[in-house]
Amino acid sequence: MKSIWLHILKPKGSLAKWLVFLTMLAALALGTMGYFETIRHYTDTEALSFKLGDYRISAYEAMKALLIIALVFWSAAIASDIAESRIGKLKRLRAANRALMLKIVQIGIYFVSFLFALDILGIDLTTLTVFSGALGIGLGFGLQKIASNFISGIILLLEKSVEQDDLIELSDGTSGFVRKANARYMLIETFDSREILIPNEDLITNRVVNWTLTSSKGRIEIPIGVSYGSDIEKAKDLILEAATQHPRCMSDPGPKCYLRHFGDSSVDFILHFWVSDVTEGRWEPHSDVLFSIWHKFKENGIEIPFPQRDLHLKTPETISIVTS
Repeated sequence: MKSIWLHILKPKGSLAKWLVFLTMLAALALGTMGYFETIRHYTDTEALSFKLGDYRISAYEAMKALLIIALVFWSAAIASDIAESRIGKLKRLRAANRALMLKIVQIGIYFVSFLFALDILGIDLTTLTVFSGALGIGLGFGLQKIASNFISGIILLLEKSVEQDDLIELSDGTSGFVRKANARYMLIETFDSREILIPNEDLITNRVVNWTLTSSKGRIEIPIGVSYGSDIEKAKDLILEAATQHPRCMSDPGPKCYLRHFGDSSVDFILHFWVSDVTEGRWEPHSDVLFSIWHKFKENGIEIPFPQRDLHLKTPETISIVTS
């Protein structure tokens, strides 16, 4: 029901918008020229009037005010649509910057329209000074988070630290792509297709890993243990060979394998290799290289140890039984 009324009040078609606008404009012009005097005669009476402070408002004046407000804000909506169309064609700007510019323009259009409507209705703006001051204090406390997120969004868009289509990781471990940069929040799409709205303030105040800020390259790290009885030089060569043969492994920088520790039950290596585009995923090359290492180790007799414990039972050579 809500969407039906929304389509009636604000049609989607461009022709319908201009038709409604011109209809309201014509009605206002006819009223100004005195064509609605008959309606005014029956509706501008004491019986159909009420007082609000020093103001007397009749049914005719209320209808006229509603028509003026509708006309002004309908004009603002048309101007907003025109601005959205023009700003959307600025391909030199990023999508996030276009969204921010559009929001600022829309706020300016509606603010000016509001002041213009008050002036047409003859409302003295000085009488709103005290009310606006109290309202400002209330909004300052009530909308503090919204204002903080809006300012944080402006900072993010100006710094370009987090932008649309970036791959980011939050401090709580959430990872995903930025699908929409808004003035109040960022829409993050995770790898399991969840859509999470992250307030802009969280991206400013908390630690954020941006995997694609300056480069889309990413390093993959694989720890590997080899038994002490194996040829560790051969094991190192096989590990590097498995990484080099993978199609996504970069040659510059090339893969590196380091001997890290002599552990309790294994000689511990660590493999580093790079992929050119981390947005294509890291788990697949990680898994492929592990499979390749497994097969190469089996073919060459290299053992991968697993934790095990030996239990030794010691018993006395003689057990004496004391009987009474």
